[in-house]
Amino acid sequence: MPSHLFADRPAPQPPERDAVDALINRTRLLRGDVDAVRRDSSVVDDEDPQVRWQRALCELAVHQLDDLGEHLGQLRDGIPQAMTAEPAREATAEAPATPPPGSLLSRVGSADWNLLTDEVSWSDELYQIFDRAPEAGALSLDELPSLLLAEDQPLLTSMVTECLVDGRPIDGEFRILLPDGGLRTLHMMGEPVLDGDGCTASMWAVLRDVSRLRRSQHIVSRTRDTVRRRQEMARTEHRVAVELQKTVLPSWHGSLPDSGPGASGLDLAAHYLPSGSSDLIGGDWYDAVPLPDGRTLLTVGDLTGHGIPATSAMAMLLGALRGMAVAGVDPGTAMGHLNELIECSAQPALGSAVCCRFDSASGTLVWAQAGHPAPLLFRNGVGRPLPAPDGVLLGAASGVTYEQDQVDLLPGDVLLLHTDGLTRRGDRSTDPDMLLGLAPRFARASTAQDCLQVLIEALGSAERLHDACVLVARVDA
Repeated sequence: MPSHLFADRPAPQPPERDAVDALINRTRLLRGDVDAVRRDSSVVDDEDPQVRWQRALCELAVHQLDDLGEHLGQLRDGIPQAMTAEPAREATAEAPATPPPGSLLSRVGSADWNLLTDEVSWSDELYQIFDRAPEAGALSLDELPSLLLAEDQPLLTSMVTECLVDGRPIDGEFRILLPDGGLRTLHMMGEPVLDGDGCTASMWAVLRDVSRLRRSQHIVSRTRDTVRRRQEMARTEHRVAVELQKTVLPSWHGSLPDSGPGASGLDLAAHYLPSGSSDLIGGDWYDAVPLPDGRTLLTVGDLTGHGIPATSAMAMLLGALRGMAVAGVDPGTAMGHLNELIECSAQPALGSAVCCRFDSASGTLVWAQAGHPAPLLFRNGVGRPLPAPDGVLLGAASGVTYEQDQVDLLPGDVLLLHTDGLTRRGDRSTDPDMLLGLAPRFARASTAQDCLQVLIEALGSAERLHDACVLVARVDA
């Protein structure tokens, strides 16, 4: 049965694929244009600091457009089932430092360190990035690491050493501490400048404040990991719920095994029909238990909810019901005890159930119900629901008395017990008369399994809104 708590909320819709594809194409075109500018700037005078700065800025822009294209591709393709990409470097310690207002250039600065004269030249933008007053002067290469986080200082030292000693370009990121305690992430690109003898005379670099970009990447990575964890938890919960359900419910595949020649006087068959619109298992159950006095317990029921809470609660109720039946407790009294059990449970729920006790010696069926569809009786090609005794949903009220009724069954009679998910299809319910209309076909069936097959064929292959259980009992002729 469906949960008593629900809300009609529209599912979140992904962005239009065509719109994202158009953005990807425009990004690729822009990336090509920027790359062309970068190639053009590489053939001009490398000694011009302005040209070097422009070329490095184009290099940064190409990197960012590559990132943008990759992120748009992820947006188009959605969250993958198996996320194996390494998460971005954690930056939880980074405070939300807002860069100075203005254009892109306000977040990009340049520097030149002359090794021959020990002169250092910083652009005005670089002073803003470091939140440093120009009158305080630019920092030398020896002083610069003092502003970095301790764990990032070796990285900067290594990059500068490789640039000055080995002539390698600089391309890396580090985090700096601001005077107010804030934190910024800088992307640094630079090259050594050689003198006529091929020795390093100076080093220039372009530094860009990428704090906002890295924070955005961190948020993307964090939310992606959250989705991945939730997907894994859902898969694990589904697997555990399925295993729990298989453990509790009888392993009936087709006809039920006999409990001895004529022992129960019933030919039984049961089937579980999973939901077509949910990955989670519900709290539906079916059961048939031969009792010590020769009678037989027949029951079906359903609890609200899905997953492990529903299946574990179902296992508890079914175990209690089996114990009471073996102890000789009447069906009506057993329903009252189940209601009390739900009320005192740690996770209260609502449930419906029908409990029948069949005596093969007298042919009498005694039964009670708790807000559940009444069993259907098929006799001589005609079907009808049994008149239902009073009984409210399990867990709906305290101190409730559940009435019970009895009916005499004849050889060849077919009794159909089911949960209400059997007739709920899509956004509508199947006409109950459809089930009663199967009476002529049941009359021609020779076994309970044949009746069950007729029912499954009649229901068709369309997806059902909820999972369901069905139990067919045919009185031996």
